[in-house]
Amino acid sequence: MRPISYSRAGDVASAVATVTADPTSDFLAGGTTEIDLLRQNVLLPRRLVDINDLPLTQVEDRPDGGVYIGAVARMSDVAEAPGVRERFPMMAEALVLGASAQLRHMATMGGNMMQRVRCGYFRDAVSPCNKRDPGSGCSALDGFNRGHAVLGTSDSCIATHPSDVAVALMALDARIHTEGASGRRVYDIDDFFRLPGGTPHLEHPLEHGELIVGIEVPYTPVADNSLYLKVRDRESYEFALASVAVGVTTTDGVISDVRLALGGVATKPWRARRVEEVLRGARADRETFARAASEELALARTTPLNAFKVELAQRTMVRALETLTNPERPS
Repeated sequence: MRPISYSRAGDVASAVATVTADPTSDFLAGGTTEIDLLRQNVLLPRRLVDINDLPLTQVEDRPDGGVYIGAVARMSDVAEAPGVRERFPMMAEALVLGASAQLRHMATMGGNMMQRVRCGYFRDAVSPCNKRDPGSGCSALDGFNRGHAVLGTSDSCIATHPSDVAVALMALDARIHTEGASGRRVYDIDDFFRLPGGTPHLEHPLEHGELIVGIEVPYTPVADNSLYLKVRDRESYEFALASVAVGVTTTDGVISDVRLALGGVATKPWRARRVEEVLRGARADRETFARAASEELALARTTPLNAFKVELAQRTMVRALETLTNPERPS
């Protein structure tokens, strides 16, 4: 047994101060991932600071049509918020598909941004893993890696980022608001999630004690016609083998705007910028969709076990794009 001290923070400033002052401490929100990792001896904090009492549960509609989501807002509450469902359907769908109902009622939006990878080698607390023990190696490179990443990988890590809603937020150019010892900071979401490179244990730019307090999602008309498509081994609660968050605007059969991000195939929520470049100004047809998807996956780095993800991701993108641009087409 390992002794762990526990306290509840009454305000953001005291929560930040307590964790900042103790390098062995960590924040505790919904606990749907962190408690598992504590039990598995993957995370070893000596102090947990519970932030569930902090006034960070809001889901606020902004005058410009955007939405601001408090970090302690539950995933289920955000998915059901009228402003999210009406103006950001891809985000609402990603939240519903991201976890079981029980987990959605507990898990927080800020915690979802900070959740750790689902790689079995990271979670067994024994195998060499550069995320858990920097410099020890990556067991997944030559191990069982069917579910691992094919984009954004390095020789140090090929673990897939697990979040669904972060994929939608990536497509929507969300911004992450934090409070820390250095004051308020705002991160573009693409900068908030780091590629592994040679330092896969550094997943975010946050300082120790820096707390996510909110997520800002700016309104964009392209989100009105959007969806989240998730392909997995089973229909019930399971992580994505490939997923797509996409919004499209067309005029007379030509794509005037598009946002697209991938999940399940990369080491971070993956903004498919090559796809967007190919599609803007192009005809909205299957041939164009397939060409754009192929260009995005051209730099994929595969193993014999996960090479199938290249075609799967391409097919998933094509299906999602066809669904949005041809509403009468059967799914």
